[in-house]
Amino acid sequence: MPDTAARQRTTGTGAMTLLLRNPSAMVGAAIIAIWTIGGLVTLVWTPYPPNATDVGPLLQPPSAAHWFGTDDYGRDLLSRVLAGARVSLWTGLIAVAVSLAIGLPIGAIAGYVRGALGMVLMRLMDMLLSFPSLLLAMALAVALGPGLTSAMIAVGIVGIPEFARIMYSQTVSLREREFVEASRAIGLTDAVILFRHILPNGLVPIMVRCALGMGYAILTAAALSFIGLGAQPPLAEWGVMISDGRGFIISGEWWMTFFPGLAIASSILGFNLLGDGLRDVLDPRLRTSAR
Repeated sequence: MPDTAARQRTTGTGAMTLLLRNPSAMVGAAIIAIWTIGGLVTLVWTPYPPNATDVGPLLQPPSAAHWFGTDDYGRDLLSRVLAGARVSLWTGLIAVAVSLAIGLPIGAIAGYVRGALGMVLMRLMDMLLSFPSLLLAMALAVALGPGLTSAMIAVGIVGIPEFARIMYSQTVSLREREFVEASRAIGLTDAVILFRHILPNGLVPIMVRCALGMGYAILTAAALSFIGLGAQPPLAEWGVMISDGRGFIISGEWWMTFFPGLAIASSILGFNLLGDGLRDVLDPRLRTSAR
């Protein structure tokens, strides 16, 4: 047991070292850190109150006083973009947590039990996957009613099949491995084998999917807010801000949509780069080349 614990610590240290040496992963982590810190700072301080009107001239372009300009209500866009980071990251986190909490047990049970139960569970997942994800999220948001909570739940439900299928494939490949057979031989119950041995050993692709899923969740939640099914004005949320500014693009007030759009694009890029870096480091097939 001490040797096993020592090997696990060594493996974890090596993976962390490789991750720190991965340029794309570090760039992604830096982008995520910037938006996370910026969003958390707004809990105690912002250049101007995000929803305060007339803090500057209406529709003022970027300037020394208002770095991102102001909107048609005179609200400071930098303050609103930073506040929107907290809302969007929280929305993505809750949505991924919903997908993870429901999808992992479904995939693990279906892959371990197999038979009629496994077939029914995975066919249900296939049914969800057959719908375009954005259209399904829109339908769920309509059914639940407009609002940020509805958007979180809708995006989370849409992501369940992806996590379920990944966990299903991992469970199918692990259920006949020697350590599982040994666990059965010493009399461990199926529940213990499944959740204490198989589930932890199948988490590598799940971790990668979580990072990629955060970017997808942020984008989908912003799309729902843009069409009025997610966060509602005057909440500072990136999709709401783009929706508010779309009518001013033709008249030249480009900053109203550019900065929240840049925030969405950069956050998605950050999570995608981090996910790719995690895949390169944690996948044993790629670890040799990473070294």
